[in-house]
Amino acid sequence: MALANADEWAGEGGVEKKTKNDETRIFISNSFRNGEIQSAGTAFAKILPPVSRFSPSGDLTKKKETVLEKLKAYFERFFDISAPN
Repeated sequence: MALANADEWAGEGGVEKKTKNDETRIFISNSFRNGEIQSAGTAFAKILPPVSRFSPSGDLTKKKETVLEKLKAYFERFFDISAPN
């Protein structure tokens, strides 16, 4: 059930329309399996839209925070109903 919601959410631009849908679905599915959202590592970096790392205004940091907030909100909303009990 959660994966279907994740597919729908990722496909409708739940995080950002510019994120990569397939990578986002995998990331969300793995997060439900692991029981948490992990923002460190390459899996999280793969779902981010392209942003210059050298922007003086810190666009990359802002984008990471925005995407992470939206992913956490989604995860907290559906994690309880996704757990196999």
